[in-house]
Amino acid sequence: MSWTRVWVHMVFATKYRQPFLNDLIRKKVFAHMYENAWEKDIFLDVVNGYTDHAHCLVALAREQTISKVAQLIKGESSYWINKNKLTTRKFMWQDDYWAVSVSERHVERVRNYIKNQEEHHRRKSFKQENEKFMKKYGWEPAKPQSPSSRSPSSRSLK
Repeated sequence: MSWTRVWVHMVFATKYRQPFLNDLIRKKVFAHMYENAWEKDIFLDVVNGYTDHAHCLVALAREQTISKVAQLIKGESSYWINKNKLTTRKFMWQDDYWAVSVSERHVERVRNYIKNQEEHHRRKSFKQENEKFMKKYGWEPAKPQSPSSRSPSSRSLK
């Protein structure tokens, strides 16, 4: 039997960073995301966020990929929000997300950071937070390149 535990901190924003996740629906949406993840055998340790984004701390099972987990969490939650008419306009998540691994010794710190999103965003916007992470992890926005100059090593993270 294989034993794995790979922790991933994943963040994704609402389409165009629209503040859809207001105080009336935010907790409901995150509770649904949590329940849905468990139904799909995704170990979603904690989920929280603010009006325009969500943070998830996930422990990947040995056959799960980050992209598949993101797709299942984001896709189903969009469907559920729209089906239940929780927003006046059509709800969508942005296509992109970012995800980083979390070492075992930092899990509790990341968990607490995610749990305290509302307090955190009273002091710092999602844009400021995103820029901080981009700098911390050495990510740069993708720069358009001509098709002939692309190679696997020349791609940058979004």
